[in-house]
Amino acid sequence: MTDHLHPEWANIRIYQGDFPDSQVAGQPPFKGVQANATGPTSTTIEFTTGTTRIWGIGLLPLGWARFVRQPANAHADRIYDVSSEQFLSPFRPLAASVFHGEPDEHAELARISKFFEQSVAADIEDDPRIAACHAALVNPDIASVSEMAEATHLPTHTVERLCRKHFGFPPRLLLRRQRFMRSLVQYMLDPSLKWIGAIDGHYHDQAQFVRDFHRFMRMSPSEYAHCPKPVLQEVMRARQEYIGAAVQALHAPARA
Repeated sequence: MTDHLHPEWANIRIYQGDFPDSQVAGQPPFKGVQANATGPTSTTIEFTTGTTRIWGIGLLPLGWARFVRQPANAHADRIYDVSSEQFLSPFRPLAASVFHGEPDEHAELARISKFFEQSVAADIEDDPRIAACHAALVNPDIASVSEMAEATHLPTHTVERLCRKHFGFPPRLLLRRQRFMRSLVQYMLDPSLKWIGAIDGHYHDQAQFVRDFHRFMRMSPSEYAHCPKPVLQEVMRARQEYIGAAVQALHAPARA
């Protein structure tokens, strides 16, 4: 089956069974591996898989800064094999240990939780400016970089630098991505709205939304509406039910 990931923060995905083939829009196909990692994305990732079990571990900007410690913009819109990239070597023990014997979700989750609890670096303090920028991004009332700077009490040039380093993209593109994702979530959770009823209030018109759709999903809204969504539709509904945010891009910073 084939589906399309939405633009999101960084992720590590670990598989048991068939390993998915993936492709970041505009890049060569990435053949299936037992564990892959993506940096923050501003475009869709198409993936095809057979029967598989997956643990997906999202790294919000605070999590990226603490656990990866790399400039996020250097890894934006990229997908990697955990087993072959040196900067991902700390995650190899996790990839090797999550699945053990018969499937047991509770035991697997416990192993993941233990890994991150033991990996929290005592010498790394969370930067409150990252949390402030993230909180501003997920605030639907904030629509411009100047408003973001005002909300974070930071100079605009500092917001620009922090966003590139820890979020992967300049703040203007991040705000545009958030606006798009709010609209997409509205439609995915309630298709009866149709696109016109799901468009975020910060869009000037439908044409602007269509341009964003092509930018972030590499297809038109109507093309996407007709695409099968065997994985993402159910994942979004489960996220919304259990944590109140249907997609990772809309998670509040407290969930890092």
